[in-house]
Amino acid sequence: MLSRRAILTSTALAAPFILSHRLRAAPSRKIRLTLPWVAEGSNAVAFVAKANGYWADAGLDVEISRGYGSVAAAQAVGAGRFDFGLAAASAGIQQAAKGLPTVSIASLGYDATMTLAVLGDSPVRVPKDLDGKSIGGTVNSGEYPFLPAFAKASGLDLKTVKLVQVDPNVRQRILMERQVDAICGFAISIAPVFVANNKPVRFMPYSAYGLKFYNNAVLTRPEVLKSDPKLCEAIAKGLTKATRFCLLQPREAVSLFLKQVPEAALAVNGPKQIQTGLGIFAMTVIEPPAKQYGIGRVEEADYVRMTDLVMKYLGAPGDKPPVPADLFTNEFIGDVKLSPDEWTKAEAQVKEYHDLFR
Repeated sequence: MLSRRAILTSTALAAPFILSHRLRAAPSRKIRLTLPWVAEGSNAVAFVAKANGYWADAGLDVEISRGYGSVAAAQAVGAGRFDFGLAAASAGIQQAAKGLPTVSIASLGYDATMTLAVLGDSPVRVPKDLDGKSIGGTVNSGEYPFLPAFAKASGLDLKTVKLVQVDPNVRQRILMERQVDAICGFAISIAPVFVANNKPVRFMPYSAYGLKFYNNAVLTRPEVLKSDPKLCEAIAKGLTKATRFCLLQPREAVSLFLKQVPEAALAVNGPKQIQTGLGIFAMTVIEPPAKQYGIGRVEEADYVRMTDLVMKYLGAPGDKPPVPADLFTNEFIGDVKLSPDEWTKAEAQVKEYHDLFR
């Protein structure tokens, strides 16, 4: 059996991280940005933006802080505790419905990777096979409220399933130890632990059954967008340039991340975890909107669909459906693109991660 340390290496990244500084003229303006979770491969793009000087070139000194979930990150941005934040698009929509509006200035991926996960040798091949079995999950995790919708769409009879509530830090372990038949979560965070520990895992993504949500949005407050569009442009373009770098130079991106967050390299198989998370992140970016219009593009029809789902499954008394067009802007999108050959290269580099979802 794997040791607890080997299995829970991802928790090592929860410690405060120290950001190295590029040798250049000191930027003049300090900006606060929150991640949706701990520093990991799924959000390494922020550290690449900082390491490559994309923000420093615009006169910005961006302080990156760990997050405590997408909902908390969206709340913190909406309340003004951070200038910008990365958070699942659904979290931004949910907070807007509660009267704490944020606006997305760029999309960093088109699939949040909400999923059910089973071990590679599990007899479960489709969600319906989990009838009468057990699923481990975390109530506060972003995918959990949509589990009933996923079950309905996939034919899974949730009434026959034993739902086991677990802490997110042990969710992967209970599946590895076969205490449950499946777990629900985000593949972009689950997969790195399994891959790094050579434990085969398979995913049954919500998106395969019509429940597709964007990955992280770059959020700020509407008043910031209105009063300081140049700042918003600098943050958005820094992240879209960094996304391009991650797509084309993933090994270098991992190296830059590890220099910025050196404690991640100390974890068992830490670099492999970062590589896997970054690879799945890149996979979620390679979609038609980014190919056609540029990295970071948001499609209004997608926000209409996501808003309907959020209101149906996360809406509470008193919530008001936000106007989808008010939740995002493409004002700063279009300059950062890949050539057809570069997209082909990027696609080849993420093939191994696509295989986890088949």
